[in-house]
Amino acid sequence: MICFSCCLSSEDKIQTTNSLKKSIQDTKSISSFANISIKTDSSRRRYIVEEIEKYGKGNISAQTFTFNDLALATKNFDSECLLGEGGFGKVYKGHIERKNIDVAVKQLDRNGFQGNREFLVEVLLLSLLHHPNLVTLEGFCSDGDQRILVYEFMSNGSLEDHLLELTPEKRPLDWITRMRIAEGAARGLEYLHETANPSVIYRDFKASNILLDENFNPKLSDFGLAKLGPTGEKTHVSTRVMGTYGYCAPEYASTGQLTTKSDVYSFGVVFLEIITGRRVIDSSRPSEEQNLVVWAIPLFRDKKKFHLMADPLLGGDYPMKAMYQALAIAAMCLQEEASTRPLMSDVVTALEFLSGNKTDLEAEGGEEEVAEDDHTFKSPPALQSFTSRLERAESNDTNANRERD
Repeated sequence: MICFSCCLSSEDKIQTTNSLKKSIQDTKSISSFANISIKTDSSRRRYIVEEIEKYGKGNISAQTFTFNDLALATKNFDSECLLGEGGFGKVYKGHIERKNIDVAVKQLDRNGFQGNREFLVEVLLLSLLHHPNLVTLEGFCSDGDQRILVYEFMSNGSLEDHLLELTPEKRPLDWITRMRIAEGAARGLEYLHETANPSVIYRDFKASNILLDENFNPKLSDFGLAKLGPTGEKTHVSTRVMGTYGYCAPEYASTGQLTTKSDVYSFGVVFLEIITGRRVIDSSRPSEEQNLVVWAIPLFRDKKKFHLMADPLLGGDYPMKAMYQALAIAAMCLQEEASTRPLMSDVVTALEFLSGNKTDLEAEGGEEEVAEDDHTFKSPPALQSFTSRLERAESNDTNANRERD
């Protein structure tokens, strides 16, 4: 089993990263699972179990459940237990009596290649990769034509529930909680990109896939679209474009060339949603505001308009300096050129500072005593780099406008 790398010795890290590489890279033709659709139910189930055992190399920690186990846990998949529904199936709340734990039970679409591929990828990846900001896979079921994944239950639902689909009984997320959720989600991506070997490209980073526990700690879920990153001298992975409209990086959407920087762009989109409280695509808004990124880019270039991007539900309760720095991070992640986007480790470093920034500012006497151009409190180099790049872009735009005048 692969454990969180910071708890491992150097020798253990080498062994576990090699285990991941062999276990998943050996599936050089995960697309061969397309053939599964032509098998009989009994041979299909046996095939899936054999493939998981073969490629998992004995590292699969998830428990195998029967369909009856999960029917009992979810009251026969009662609609009252339904938590949500997505592109690959329905999710129910369940309770496993013998372990006395609540779980989330995702029943995948049973038709064809896509559901089977998602199933296998999730079982393999979530059994081989472990991190506090990745959801835990408790087990799976492959009885007959059933493809069911069983996760730890996250009591606060998804970030989308608290940010973009807020019901009257829910309080809006405050600034510091938003920054901490962003930091935790960034840590999950950092682990996939920079610790996993080979790297893993998540490919479906969005608010609905960021789950929150009882303390609003975030965990990434839904790894069905994940891909192994490029190895050796390769610079990218070429693949069919998949994901959710609005979150895909422009170079991936246009060419199918996928890198970890594609995830960085998606993070920038979600971080902008966290700051603004707006959906990336919202047809209910005026035409010039329907695409969040298109609307935000001109505002990034004018510091005097930054307050327009703050979620009104924050009620102005945020440090202006921190807002400026957060928008600088989002702007750098959303760069058109993939090579100019930051590494997730730099984003994590910057967000570590911001997730405690409000307290720091208040301790210094309140945000009104901190001048707009004051850079005296000690932000990390990564955050200074983000803000200075945004300032340069703003300065260049100002100079260009003066020359035109």
